[in-house]
Amino acid sequence: SSGINAEWSLRPGDELLSVRSQLNSEGTGKFKLSVTDFLIKASSKALLDVPAANSQWADTCIRQFHNTDISVAVATDSGLITPIVFTANNKGLRQINSDMNELKNKAVEGKLQPNEFQGGTFTISNLGMMGIQHFTAVINPPQSCILAVGAPQKKMVPADNEKGFVVQTVMNVSLSCDHRVVDGAVGAQWLDSFKAYLEKPLNLLL
Repeated sequence: SSGINAEWSLRPGDELLSVRSQLNSEGTGKFKLSVTDFLIKASSKALLDVPAANSQWADTCIRQFHNTDISVAVATDSGLITPIVFTANNKGLRQINSDMNELKNKAVEGKLQPNEFQGGTFTISNLGMMGIQHFTAVINPPQSCILAVGAPQKKMVPADNEKGFVVQTVMNVSLSCDHRVVDGAVGAQWLDSFKAYLEKPLNLLL
């Protein structure tokens, strides 16, 4: 396996945070979308764009999936577990949010059924809420990819102004791939697509 790193800027007033805030306001308390919900949907749509990344090594062949079943790492008292948002490709942000809230509660209470955490075609591990800025996650076999998401951090970025720089909020992500199935070129294509959805999150609603 191998890791591919990428980062993108989340500027103040950035579209992702703006769209999230707007949707939550219109929800009038019925739901509260998280950044993770957007990560799940963006991952799902990127997998549809780059289907080779939505595959598994099966000894004598490579198995490619039509649906995107996204495993999400959740911390519990007994360790990490990865409940699955099934067919995320057929679900909107609100349904993904509802699924995740139910799965998280079950995970914390130790009530997840095996079919709710065994399987999945792709995994997201988001340690941003724990203050981890950058890390590389270990692939969850037989899956071929896992996305590690770190906490946003302030960074000086070169700019054409008097100071020569601006301070932006940057989030780091790292994609680990099983190179028997997903090589560096495919992984880079997936990250490009993923990044594009997060920079233009309205496309996640289409």
